[in-house]
Amino acid sequence: MIDLIINFIDYFDKLKILKFFKKNIQNEFINVVDIGGHKGETVKFFINNFNINKIFVFEPNVNLFVKIKKNFSDSRIKIFNYGVGFRKEKKKLNITLDSASSTINRINTNTEYFKRKKKLLAFNQKKSFFLGVQDIDVVNLSEFILNNEKKIDILKIDTEGYEYNILRGIHKLDFKKIRFIYFEHHYDLMLDKKYKFHDINKLLKEHNFSLKYKLKMKFRKSFEYIYESI
Repeated sequence: MIDLIINFIDYFDKLKILKFFKKNIQNEFINVVDIGGHKGETVKFFINNFNINKIFVFEPNVNLFVKIKKNFSDSRIKIFNYGVGFRKEKKKLNITLDSASSTINRINTNTEYFKRKKKLLAFNQKKSFFLGVQDIDVVNLSEFILNNEKKIDILKIDTEGYEYNILRGIHKLDFKKIRFIYFEHHYDLMLDKKYKFHDINKLLKEHNFSLKYKLKMKFRKSFEYIYESI
């Protein structure tokens, strides 16, 4: 039920994102990297609206990974049960009642934002907000994908406060292969990220990316950003 409500809320925002990409990407066939595949929402978004050459999907939660594999058998879609970060390593994924909130980061349960979110998501449910911890493998995007690709038209990142670590791991020359970077950033204090939006903006500017679109997500202290290579 919660997923249905969130998807309905986000539907109109996704139309705005679609309009941006439709305006900037015409009829060419594109390559997409989807980090944080969740249940395949982004895959469906791009498959249904654009000419797709390849989509590389990363989802570390094994249960969600299995669902994506089951729902998408298209040979253009390459699905990996990995997280993505600064380097190849082992990490622990905190699994939450709202699967979209699962994160590698520590969750600060003392914040007002967390308390409101827990109250909303756990309403009339006996389940705990935290469902457990899962051991995951994390890969470096350049070493795993980008070194072997000539171009990535859209790099999408939705990793609940891990986007900066992913971007820091991309090799300098590989940034030149990417046209758009589309990501979500949280401003609430619930996620212990140890970085701020300023750090992401500075990094992307250093690699010749310019902010092209910004969207405030409804009922959340989060924004979606699109940067373009210049």
